[in-house]
Amino acid sequence: MKFSALSLTILGLSTTLVSAKVTVIPLHKRSDEEMVLQHVTRERNALLASSNMETALHRHLRLGKDQNEIIKDYANAQYYGTISLGSPPQSFNVIFDTGSSNLWVPKVGCKHCGIPFIAPKQKYDHDKSSSYQEDGSKFEIMYGSGSVNGFWSNDDVTLAEDIIVSGQRFAEIQDAGGLGMAYSLGKFDGILGLAFTSISIDETPTVFENAIHQDLLDQPVFSFYLGDNGPGELTFGGYDPSKFTGDLTYVKLSAATYWQIDLQKVTAGNEFETTEPASAIVDSGTSLMVGPKSLVSKLAAAVGATPNIMGEYTIDCAKLESMPDIVFEIDGNDYTIPGKSAVIQAQGTCLFAFMGMDFPNGGPQWILGDVFMRQYYTVFNYVDETIGFAPVK
Repeated sequence: MKFSALSLTILGLSTTLVSAKVTVIPLHKRSDEEMVLQHVTRERNALLASSNMETALHRHLRLGKDQNEIIKDYANAQYYGTISLGSPPQSFNVIFDTGSSNLWVPKVGCKHCGIPFIAPKQKYDHDKSSSYQEDGSKFEIMYGSGSVNGFWSNDDVTLAEDIIVSGQRFAEIQDAGGLGMAYSLGKFDGILGLAFTSISIDETPTVFENAIHQDLLDQPVFSFYLGDNGPGELTFGGYDPSKFTGDLTYVKLSAATYWQIDLQKVTAGNEFETTEPASAIVDSGTSLMVGPKSLVSKLAAAVGATPNIMGEYTIDCAKLESMPDIVFEIDGNDYTIPGKSAVIQAQGTCLFAFMGMDFPNGGPQWILGDVFMRQYYTVFNYVDETIGFAPVK
């Protein structure tokens, strides 16, 4: 069996992994304290600038190659891991994001890319890479507060130590001002998208698709295990049955753009139930759960949470034990988030991990983020266009 030294260190017994060519990348988790502090800071800033709230709140997803390239701002992203670019390798912390499809990192000289000494970023220098190939075409993503822009390049991408994707097209970012302070102060340098090429800017093949085409994996799958109060794992080429109980239940995608599935209904005790089916995406790049504003408002009221000016909700920490479970019915099966697990708690504040957002026509209605994925080991099959779920141990 072929395993990287990293996967042996992380998992101990390699025989528990399904597949011969498997690589495991540890995922580091931002603390709940940091998430709650960010919530408090947003609330304070919103009170100071409430006149422009709708622009600040609006969170977009890229809908296709011919539509406006506006996507999420990653302010709530909580997990990140390490990749390398070039020869010799240059390391970067990236968000492995199933809600987007492109790879980008900041380049040397990038503007609005971190704060020196306080929150510095690793920056790519193509002059130091012997495997770099020039492209030069313009790259730009528009965010709610501005653009992130740069240019396309090609270089080798290394996942852990033993998956080297040759000649991957990616973006060198020259100005990341469009992500604002969420990026400048964030622990990540860039984004590695794991959705489908159909929503990739310029229809650029994704890193994972190229890994499949270059025969670097035994199985066209990747799997997430998100630790609740610690690090998680991202496995390429298979999955680790030691991380979940029972069998995986697979759900067919309703669209191979994001990892989009059909959602029959959402319930919370006897107080809340949706009445119509909806679309949902499983998104590792979003920590909170997201749903239509009107429905999340009713759900929050049903569990006893109250809104703030930012459209986020808090709940009295003394009421956590009495919170009802929140249940998602997917393909006839119930997937439960225990009430207490739907709250991020720190420093005496309990943040209800659901946020209301209305997306344009063609976008998903619900986002099942890390709060959901912490409850269920999740296997993404790129060729079969399915997602497998099983309760985590």
